[in-house]
This record gives sequence, structure tokens and C-alpha cells, in this order.
Amino acid sequence: MSNCKPLKFRVLLLSLLLIVSATMADEFEITRKAAEQGDAVAQFNLGVMYDNGEVVPEDDAEAAHWFRVVAEQGYAAAQYNLGIMYFNGEGVPEDYAKAARWLRMAAEQGHARAQFNLGLMHANGEGVPEDDTEAVRWYRRAAEQGVVRAQFNLGVMYDNGERVPEDDAEAARWYRRAAEQGDAVAQFNLGYMYAKGEGVPEDDAEAARWYRMAAEQGDAGAQYNLGNMYLKGEGLPEDDAEAARWYRMAAEQGYTAAQYNLGLMYRKGEGLPEDDAEAVRWYRMAAEQGHVSAQNNLGLMCDYGEGVPEDDVQAYAWYSIAAAQGNESAKENKEKIAKGMTRAQIAEAQKLSREFWESYGPDREDK
Repeated sequence: MSNCKPLKFRVLLLSLLLIVSATMADEFEITRKAAEQGDAVAQFNLGVMYDNGEVVPEDDAEAAHWFRVVAEQGYAAAQYNLGIMYFNGEGVPEDYAKAARWLRMAAEQGHARAQFNLGLMHANGEGVPEDDTEAVRWYRRAAEQGVVRAQFNLGVMYDNGERVPEDDAEAARWYRRAAEQGDAVAQFNLGYMYAKGEGVPEDDAEAARWYRMAAEQGDAGAQYNLGNMYLKGEGLPEDDAEAARWYRMAAEQGYTAAQYNLGLMYRKGEGLPEDDAEAVRWYRMAAEQGHVSAQNNLGLMCDYGEGVPEDDVQAYAWYSIAAAQGNESAKENKEKIAKGMTRAQIAEAQKLSREFWESYGPDREDK
């Protein structure tokens, strides 16, 4: 579930006091004078100008001052903005309790983003008691008004049974609402539900459709899954070249399984020209991120001198860390290669294996 900072959203309210043809300086002076005379719209707009650095230098303290003036008159947009400023410590001291108080005022007037952020604060226990019921209640009110992050969060909650009873159909419903507004992760999740038949009928074509939407927005997991569907002909015509294209997109973003699959395709010449050096390159990327099969395959390439110079020490080291993680092929390969190595080579390989384990094993620091 998303745990991002509250949304910051500032817009100028329409005001007949602002003359379209006025210069920026004139616009500020007109707004300032109207604000000082008590015009609430002008007061809000002045806060926005200071907040965004429009017309005048950015000044969070002045922005907070004018938002407070309007917020105390009951304007929901100003209450929301002031709440966000307290949450982020912009122009006022950071104070989650005050943030929650102002956000609640706006939320109770129907301000959708305030409702979402109040739900987030209840979910995390920030400024208010952690309260699952309140979090869900405010998320739902925001979601029903079209706030994408609220819709997505509700989908995750129902999907995982967090704070609400697990309900795949409800999860799919909220993911769909967010997905239809273009949220890539919701599109991926909805695609996954169609692929597995969770909360919706199993439908590979629908899964592929939603994966594609997410993939075209750069979601690496969706790119990988779309590659799998092209490779297997699930919901799409079987097409190795298309599979390789999507795998490459995901692989270039560091998606380990896609790197491994791209290595396989280069090794076998499926969808791509056969190229052992390229296979080695992609196997190595996956292996260095801890992909066990890639580690074994990289060992094989070193063992047989395919795409790299033949090197028993390197091969043994890659086999060793893959075998230590339960890869039976790597275990057999390690035992086989050891028979033709000298004691000195094995000692060197074992030392390298320890180094590989520290860098690329399951307990490496970056994992």
C-alpha cells in the first residue's frame, strides 16, 4: 500500500478581481489589496502566489499566514493546504496533530484529497491514533470521488486482507477504478488478477490488455509478464521477437527475471540472433542480483568458454553459490568441474566463491 507523503495541491480560485490583461505586478497588487480588505478569494489566491512563487518570491510563511486566514473562515481548500503545510513543516513547524486537525475540517466538507490524506494518517498513526476503521472510511470517501491513490490503496487492502476482510472481487473493483484513470500499478495488479482468475474470471486476453497499459507506462513487472505471454502464446499470438522486446525493456530497468530470460533467448537464438557474448552479459546482470539459475548458467558459460574465455575458477565459483542456494544442476556441475581442477585452483575458486556469496548471495547488503 502506498505510504507516500500527502498530496500537495494548490490552484488559484477564480476571482473577478483579477483582470486578465493586467501585468503580473498589477495582478499581485490587486490581489494583495483585496486580501487586506477581507476578500476571501483574494486571500486564498495570495497564499497560492506565495506558496508557488508566482508573481512574488516563494515564501512558505506568508503562504501559511494567508491560508490560515481563509481556513478560519471555513474554506476547505485553504484548510487542506494549511494541513499539508503542517504535515511537511512548510512555513510552520512540522506538527502532525495540527495537520490532521485542518485536514479533518476540509475532509468533513467533502475535500477529496483531504479525505485521502486523513485516511493515510490514520493508517500510519501520524497525528491521530492508528485506526484501521477510520483509514478505510476516509479512503473510501476519497476513492468514491475519484482519488486514484485512495482507490489503489483500497484495492491493496482488499487484495491482502489488510484492515478489511480479504475480498478479491472488491480488490479488482477498486484496482479497475484506479487503472481506468491510468495508474500503472493498478493496471498491473488488475492484469495479474485476470491472469490468475482472482476476483474476476480468468482471462489471458484481458490480463494482456492491462499488462500492456502498464508496460507502456514503463512498469517493469508488466513488461516482463507481457514478454512471458508472448513467449507462451497466452492471450496473445506466440511471438518470440515481441517477447524479447518486452523482456529487454524490463531488463534495462534492472528486472532480474527479464535479464535472465533475455540471456536465455540470446543463448538459444529465440526471437534474437544467437549471441553467446550477449547471453553472458545478461546472465551476469541477473546473477549479480542474486538470480540462482543465472548464476548456474553463467558458470556453464565460463565452464565451456561460450561467450567468455574458458575459466574453471570462475565457473566453480558461480556453480558454488548457486548450489548453496539449492540449485541441483549447479551442485552436479560443481562436482563435475572439480574433478579436473588442481588443489590450488579449487582453493582459489573457493575464495572467489566466498567473495561472490558476500556480493551476490541471498544475504548481500543491497538486497
